Amino acid sequence: MKEVRKRIDKVDSQILPLMVKRSQLVNKALSLKTRKSEIVDTKRINQIKKKVENQSKKLGANPKLIGDIWVSIIKNFINFEKKNFKK
Repeated sequence: MKEVRKRIDKVDSQILPLMVKRSQLVNKALSLKTRKSEIVDTKRINQIKKKVENQSKKLGANPKLIGDIWVSIIKNFINFEKKNFKK
């Protein structure tokens, strides 16, 4: 178990900088939005979920699990955008 946790920690340390980069891009996107209604794009969310699920399947992962995690990430960024929208 100790070795598995160590490997998880290593993966997490690779994911974190990417999440920081994603949050910077979300901030940039938020600065470009002029209406609060632009924050949620259901069509795009569904496209992303489908793409992620397809890629996950090809990589041998559980597509539903990975898709749900991705949507959770997106929803958290949506909540951030809604709280920080100032136009």
